Amino acid sequence: MKIINKLSILLLLISTSLQAQGRFDKVEITTTKLSDHTYMLEGAGGNIGVSVGDDGVFVIDDQFAPLSEKILAAIKTLSDKPLKFLVNTHFHGDHSGGNENMAKAGATIIAHDNVKKRLEAKQRDGSFKPKEALPVITFNDKLNITINNESVAVFHVANAHTDGDALLYFTESNVLHTGDTYFNGRYPYIDLGSGGSVNGYIEAAKKGLMLIDEDTKIIPGHGKASNMEEYRGFLKMLETLRTNIQTAIDNGKTEDEVKADTSLTKTYDDLDFGTGFINSERIRSTFYQSLKTED
Repeated sequence: MKIINKLSILLLLISTSLQAQGRFDKVEITTTKLSDHTYMLEGAGGNIGVSVGDDGVFVIDDQFAPLSEKILAAIKTLSDKPLKFLVNTHFHGDHSGGNENMAKAGATIIAHDNVKKRLEAKQRDGSFKPKEALPVITFNDKLNITINNESVAVFHVANAHTDGDALLYFTESNVLHTGDTYFNGRYPYIDLGSGGSVNGYIEAAKKGLMLIDEDTKIIPGHGKASNMEEYRGFLKMLETLRTNIQTAIDNGKTEDEVKADTSLTKTYDDLDFGTGFINSERIRSTFYQSLKTED
């Protein structure tokens, strides 16, 4: 009986793995040029930033492992230089799932201290990441990387989407990569279980806006390439929801009452912000839980 059970588990794991691989088979990697040598790549998962030049290829985030071959092929169309550095904006698998493959392709992985801690801890399925998938260089507050004739400023924003988020600003190209501290045209996922918070998320957006100007090209964690005006609108949405839901909390509303009250998010529901990964009910619940805890 034990042998049969073990065989059943093995077959289930193989089936799950094949399904995971299969769902990426039809994914295409598309490329958007942002400046003379910076690009945004879209596929499945978080948006990727790429800088190419004489020094080599610098990459921000790498989506899921089954997409690595397609991502590397897309990068090869931009540059035949070696892959030098990869920065993870945070630890989630749709942004760091390809780490091992990218490291094997030559990249030195960089991330915030907390990203390394979360990647080297036991994962949800009980497994551990291989050594190659872990950051080699970590930072606490900020970091500067000089590559391809420009300085890239890397900033940690605390307790925003997670506890290990980074913003990256290309100082000459005037390009900002926000990671998942910005979802363009959508309600964001704020991972409260991994150190994220509403107030920290809002402060991250304010920090990003301080770095840029009207001409900045923005790579959001999810959604199309963006600009300062859209980013400001995103911040206004966050602040409006915080005000509305904090008022509901102050008036003694329960979480269930807030989840059911569509008037709290109606303005942005009507603009289709709730049609992405996070719907309007879930964003109301997230804001309630976070603000209640932070109160």
